[in-house]
Amino acid sequence: MAQRIYQVWKGNNKFVFGGRLIFGPDARSLLVTLLLIIVPVTVFCVFVARHLRHQFSSYNAGYAVLVVAIVFTIYVLVLLLLTSARDPGIIPRASHPPEEEFRYESSASAEALGRQTPSLQFPRTKEVMVNGMPVRVKYCETCMLYRPPRCSHCSICNNCIQRFDHHCPWVGQCIGLRNYRFFFLFVSSSTLLCIYVFAMSAYYIKVEMDNHHGTVWEAMKESPASVVLMAYCFISLWFVGGLTGFHLYLIGTNQTTYENFRYRADNRFNVYNRGCLSNFLEVFCTKVQPSQNNFRAFVQEEVQRPSLPIMQEAEVDDSSGEPRSKVEDDLEFGGDLLKISQRRNIEDIDDEIRGRGSNGPHHNSSETELTVLGSETQTPATRSDIRHSSWGRRSGSWEIPSEILGPNSSVTESRSHGNPKEAQQ
Repeated sequence: MAQRIYQVWKGNNKFVFGGRLIFGPDARSLLVTLLLIIVPVTVFCVFVARHLRHQFSSYNAGYAVLVVAIVFTIYVLVLLLLTSARDPGIIPRASHPPEEEFRYESSASAEALGRQTPSLQFPRTKEVMVNGMPVRVKYCETCMLYRPPRCSHCSICNNCIQRFDHHCPWVGQCIGLRNYRFFFLFVSSSTLLCIYVFAMSAYYIKVEMDNHHGTVWEAMKESPASVVLMAYCFISLWFVGGLTGFHLYLIGTNQTTYENFRYRADNRFNVYNRGCLSNFLEVFCTKVQPSQNNFRAFVQEEVQRPSLPIMQEAEVDDSSGEPRSKVEDDLEFGGDLLKISQRRNIEDIDDEIRGRGSNGPHHNSSETELTVLGSETQTPATRSDIRHSSWGRRSGSWEIPSEILGPNSSVTESRSHGNPKEAQQ
């Protein structure tokens, strides 16, 4: 049965609804965030907003306090879902390293590293031009690609993220190119919701003071829920309010959280800054780029690619004229030696049977040879794809010259399926 991409995804993400929604590996923390939003608003609607329905000059105007709280909370939750349940800008992994960047390691550097043969190397960094300025990009060994500018690999999600800002545990997702706008709107809207609940709770305490002609302490005793909500919103404002102000600064200077913390001490020139107004327009007024991943698509079987050569020098097959690497010949030579040793075991057994003569029961040499040959065929092959030998293959047989095996050895293995006796002869 064909599998979908989300079922074989190599990252640490979690998928729900058949790959339609994607979360980070710490998606459970999203439940804590939901509780921190829903519970205070529920307490506000039940113990504060409900009593303010008829406290305005227009008798039913107080219902707006309740409606605004509910609608604004739904808006915040939708922004939270858009932030945490969508692709933040994941770059698909490559199936193999970039071949166009490969180069052979020089023999001098190979000898310096203690290797006898040169190996394939490619640069770990390279420079690209951004707004007329050179920017160095790095190679990601996990995703096997050169990261685009402003891209970074998230160690939590195990993905390369475009315009990586940070991984937010409160939303259980990376913040990147495709969800940064919704993340900022979520944080800023949460700030406004805190201010609204704080203000309405303080107003209700004032109403209680006017109704009972008492002091602030007496009004607070009459509505302890308002006191708890005010304290909760005051503490929350330090977090979400400070985060909102910090990201306003980042947007105005066209930075990400990752860039700000990493490059702040380097005093680097920001090549992405296009002016405050243009920076805000880039974040809020540009179209969200489509995802590069179709998680519900079926996995396509890749065509078998030819293996890359390990050495520059290759030997040529006598029969086909195609280049063959020395390492491949060494591997095949080991497999041929294994078969030679097995064939010599056959001859030793045959000589031993003939030497016994009348001293023991006579065995059928053909049956013995068939038994040994049968065990030979059960020996696992050293390579799944056996190539033609480069040692003088003639008429479908492999011949190993005597200078390789020694002066007294000469073995030829035929691939015909005839009688074992004929093969021995």
